[in-house]
Amino acid sequence: METTALPKARKKRHPAAQKTLRVFCEGAKTEPYYIRGYLSEFRASNRAAVVEIQPTRKNTPVQLVDEAIKLKKSPRSLPNDEFWVVYDRESVAKYSRSKHSEAWQKAQKSGVNIALSNVCFEFWLLLHLKDTSASYSSYDDFYKNSSFSAEVQKICGKPYSKSSAVLFDNLKAGIADARARAQKVNAAGISAAEVSAMPFDINPYTGMPSLLDAIDAFK
Repeated sequence: METTALPKARKKRHPAAQKTLRVFCEGAKTEPYYIRGYLSEFRASNRAAVVEIQPTRKNTPVQLVDEAIKLKKSPRSLPNDEFWVVYDRESVAKYSRSKHSEAWQKAQKSGVNIALSNVCFEFWLLLHLKDTSASYSSYDDFYKNSSFSAEVQKICGKPYSKSSAVLFDNLKAGIADARARAQKVNAAGISAAEVSAMPFDINPYTGMPSLLDAIDAFK
């Protein structure tokens, strides 16, 4: 007895990404883990508008901006793609003002956005836990003399680790506070600075709320 083969079910086609928000991070773990946590917690799946953290071995402001510009100009880039670079001001001894200025000017000229934290990304993390406007000269100065270590120990039950993949879960309840506190800190810093001052001149400062706003609006 002949049997009639059932028609094969058609595979459901997913729309190709129409645009991508591409993020380049200075840190190999801390910033990517935080951003991925934010995406997982707050961003609904959207196959047409994708947010991606780009793999890179570059870790200086100029190098990261150059990487973003290179990809922006490549055939992989679509007209509506957005490009963001995330890095720290760090100490003046590590990165001179001229190097930061070079990176900033290149980015502005090429339509690349920068989310800079002065003096370090951990200042943004601390704002999830505490309202502060204290300035520090370097990451080491921040870690030694701020309440960051104690605050993380209190909420996580263990010391801070840059490689912690679960830190975001302990901080996410404070994101709204962090955004409000950052807005206040940034506004005060800009108000007190010279007219020609750039974010890398203002201490403390963090551009992370702008990146999160861009992610929220990317649809």
